[in-house]
Amino acid sequence: MKIKDLFENWNLTGLRINAPFMEMEWKPSNPDKEAAWDLYVELLTRITTQPLPDEDGVEQTALDSIYALFGITRETLKAHGRSCIQFAKIAIVVLNQVVRPFTAKWHRKSQNGAFASLDECQQFRQELQILQTQLRNYTCLLAELAGVEDLTEIEAEDL
Repeated sequence: MKIKDLFENWNLTGLRINAPFMEMEWKPSNPDKEAAWDLYVELLTRITTQPLPDEDGVEQTALDSIYALFGITRETLKAHGRSCIQFAKIAIVVLNQVVRPFTAKWHRKSQNGAFASLDECQQFRQELQILQTQLRNYTCLLAELAGVEDLTEIEAEDL
């Protein structure tokens, strides 16, 4: 399977990635699979993929949890070392092109008091839902890479 296929299978398209990289074969090592599992667990158990009803939660706490993905990803990469380079190629792209724009925008806004405004809080939650969709796709991809059953949709959503 090519890396391009992984991104397309899990609807992670539109990312700016060099064409030769996208055509590379995905051949994960055991450290790649272990790193994918570690990050999968983190994503699946955070607000990054879980609903945040309007009447619950605190926007700043949600933003902090999403921002924590940077440190978690770095630690995962360091813990599994240079042997998880295939995982790194995917994790770094998602972190920099999916997560970073959201956290950069909302960090500045939060520092300027945005979460004191109901309109800004509503906008944050709407954009969070878009990010969560992308990150749920990413968790599905990570489950495949880790070689585990995907539990992303194990809980039924309230309709």
